Amino acid sequence: MPRPLAFDRGGHPGRVRARAPGDRRNDLIAHLTGRLFQKQPNSVILDVGGVGYELTVPLSTFYELGEMGAEVSLRVHTHVREDALQLYGFRTEREKRLFLLLTSVSGIGPKLGITILSGMNAEELIRAIRANDVGRLVAIPGVGKKTAERLAVELRDKISALSSPELEEQLRVGTGAGRAEMMREDIISALVNLGYPRAVAERAVAAALKEAPDAKFEAALRIALKKVAR
Repeated sequence: MPRPLAFDRGGHPGRVRARAPGDRRNDLIAHLTGRLFQKQPNSVILDVGGVGYELTVPLSTFYELGEMGAEVSLRVHTHVREDALQLYGFRTEREKRLFLLLTSVSGIGPKLGITILSGMNAEELIRAIRANDVGRLVAIPGVGKKTAERLAVELRDKISALSSPELEEQLRVGTGAGRAEMMREDIISALVNLGYPRAVAERAVAAALKEAPDAKFEAALRIALKKVAR
């Protein structure tokens, strides 16, 4: 498991055994700034004052890292296990908070949390969860339908604190548009069930909603029926 490393005189990292979880000296690491010693997708090593810290990172953080030797600052979550400390690094506080919310959901551990953050950026993830877009979530490797549904149900409200005003406005408008589209389909279905061809029903509903865009279902259906009766 990745854990703090120490560099020998040749500049090569060597493992340092983690202290027991109950050891008071084993303080949680919340932030690290150091020289980028090594990087690869989902894993980096920072040289902080001669000590190397290996951190697991999402791809969204990896892609924003500089060149080797550059100074990097990462927000850190320390995951304490019986045999080791696992460090997870994030470029922004928002990503770290998203990770903590993800791993609060039953069945989602740190590994899957990193995978989810690597599967889409923070804005897309928040949008998918807030909009209950299960189809978008299951496209992430390792996320099944049940896990996606738990994410949407358990985090839809909690994750709103990390959303942007622009995204919330888009979701508000989108929700309204979604309801309108659902009502349109319901009216078309009602006309088809009454025996009208779908093409005829679609034209009648389009005309009805154009005439009375704010009409509720029953009123819009009555107008559509008048259109097809002509």
